[in-house]
Amino acid sequence: MVRPYYDNGAPAISIMGLNSELRRMLRGKVGARMIALESKRRLRVERERRRERSMLAELDQQPAQLREEFAQMSASELAAHFQSRTSPKFFPGFASPSLTAERQKTLFPEQTEELLHAAGRIVEHHSWPLLGLGEKCFGASEIEWHRDPFSGQVWPPSYHADINLLRNDGSDARVVWELNRLGHFITLGRAYAITNDENFSAEFFSQLASWRAQNPVGRGVNWTSAMEVALRAMNLLAAFALFLRAPQMTGKLPDLLMMLDQHGAHIERNLEFSHLGTSNHYLSNVAGLLWLGLLLPELKAADRWREFGARELSREMEKQILPDGAHFECSTGYHRYVLELLLYSLLLVRANETRLDKNYLDALWPRLRSMLEYVRAYLRPDGKAPLIGDSDSGQVLPIIQRAGDDHAYVLALGAAAFMDSKFKLPGAPLPAELLWIFGDTGVDDYQALIDGPAATSTEFRDVKIAVLRDGDNYLLLNASDVGMNGRGSHRHNDALSVEVSSCGTPFLVDPGTYVYTADLHARNLFRSTAYHSTIEIDEVEQRTLDEQTPFAIGSEAAARVLAWESTSEHDYVQAEHTGYERLSAPVTHRRAITFNKANRWWLIEDELLGKGNHKIAIRFHFAGELEVKLLNGQSVIACDRVSGACLVIRALDLDGAVELEPRFTSRQYGSKTNSVSACWTTEISGPCKLRWAIIPVCAGDDLHARINVIKKYREAVR
Repeated sequence: MVRPYYDNGAPAISIMGLNSELRRMLRGKVGARMIALESKRRLRVERERRRERSMLAELDQQPAQLREEFAQMSASELAAHFQSRTSPKFFPGFASPSLTAERQKTLFPEQTEELLHAAGRIVEHHSWPLLGLGEKCFGASEIEWHRDPFSGQVWPPSYHADINLLRNDGSDARVVWELNRLGHFITLGRAYAITNDENFSAEFFSQLASWRAQNPVGRGVNWTSAMEVALRAMNLLAAFALFLRAPQMTGKLPDLLMMLDQHGAHIERNLEFSHLGTSNHYLSNVAGLLWLGLLLPELKAADRWREFGARELSREMEKQILPDGAHFECSTGYHRYVLELLLYSLLLVRANETRLDKNYLDALWPRLRSMLEYVRAYLRPDGKAPLIGDSDSGQVLPIIQRAGDDHAYVLALGAAAFMDSKFKLPGAPLPAELLWIFGDTGVDDYQALIDGPAATSTEFRDVKIAVLRDGDNYLLLNASDVGMNGRGSHRHNDALSVEVSSCGTPFLVDPGTYVYTADLHARNLFRSTAYHSTIEIDEVEQRTLDEQTPFAIGSEAAARVLAWESTSEHDYVQAEHTGYERLSAPVTHRRAITFNKANRWWLIEDELLGKGNHKIAIRFHFAGELEVKLLNGQSVIACDRVSGACLVIRALDLDGAVELEPRFTSRQYGSKTNSVSACWTTEISGPCKLRWAIIPVCAGDDLHARINVIKKYREAVR
């Protein structure tokens, strides 16, 4: 069976299917030499997969391959070695869990009670929150590791490369993978550190045995992606540190080491590398090998994994991080994920300098800083992130489960890593991750930093994002391309879309992602042009979409920023895209935005440059839970029922009535809420220009006085 393309992985395929598969995947900048290399690689992988398939039973029973001096040790001697060793070093908070637990209770008393309650639910009911699905029970007596929490469907125990990830039965591999990343083991481990309650350690070892029994090496959906295997290994390493001194560890240590060794070997056999392009998947593979090789030098393969992981992580970050600091897949959700991956990996390397040639990774610290600067710039005034492109809520080492738009905690970690107040958000709460990653001293050092300065208007030239902001007023213009040199899989049809926040309220937002394969129709809706605050022409998508290929998107809407200016009085940006130049009567969409800082409003000017007759739909997608009403024939007003803040959008050149269209918004993978778009439609013949006024009205502002800024503008331009 040919496994469908999922994300940016590179599945092995038969010789017969090779040409058609390559044709489908040949998007972006791909040369003849690259095609030849990829063809040879895939044939080699096919041969290696046949060998792996024939050895599954042997691989599943193979104990940990330890260095000779450790292979001769008894289980008790091995446990004593791990419990007494001072090197390598894990994160300080995990390395001294009892000390960290005391500070946890002092700094986070309410969170500590919630943590213990959550851990108790895991023990008593096998229940914990998963993504946006809320709390789920994953099996009353024993956890069903192959049951899809979203659909209830059970994934088959087939050879991992034979599993079809697009089943059209409501199942979503992303959701079952989240369950099997075993991030909840960190919750159990932190609760154990705080209480020394052996019920938590007993549950950990029981679930570990259950998982091992239901997931023999190389069989089932939980082995299909080496990225998932790597993330699971990282979480297991964290749990290992937290439960290291539990009484049961002595007897269970050989099994845990076997499991970790098997994970590393599986990653090495199934690297998600492709000459056509690598992504966050391959980056996760090499980071996983780096962690295993760095933290388990007792394994025979440790040196090889450590050196390979460091070398490839360095190469990939040089390739995947744009000069302006944005990740090259042009998704803020995946930017957060890759930022965590790099930050945690570099911190481990820094703590274990003698075990690795630092030349590989020293040069990545400036790139890490640029990634943090990008986050600081795109965060809204409320501290949340715009969800540009896909966001699957993925986290590395989920000490706290964070929503997809919660990126501020990573800035706090960055502030501690660099001891730079630039990344310390004014008034932001202390994140618990800071304590567990940096330990007691790291918290004190962070708290000694002064609050950083307010964010200012910024243009990111490489990723083509512009933020026009002043104080509490924020507008983001998105002119990003599909990413990955035209082969990106996490982009949406959002060229020249805007996000707007003011008066403490997000008003215009990207709809988010919702799901991947559970509902292919919904997947397409959430990434469609009609779900974003931009212009749709003749009901055609800006970039081609195919519902049956949920991780492919065309590259037609090439965008460029034409002008950028930022002063104390105003900001100005102009950009255009070519997505509609493929129409029989080609059209270029050019959008200019002026931010009048003194009067607190934005002017959007849309130019449609081309010939012929066209039907135009101009939409603005509002956040959920706002009360959206028509104000008059040309205007719409959206109000926050709690704060009373409002946003007025007025068409300055159209007489036709605006309509409100039902939509959805997703802030966390797997969940969605009702929202609406305001839509103006018109027909044009030849070039035209349309203008929109966007006016925030904070609580206490006079609505009529605020709307009068439009009258003053019109008088000024006559």
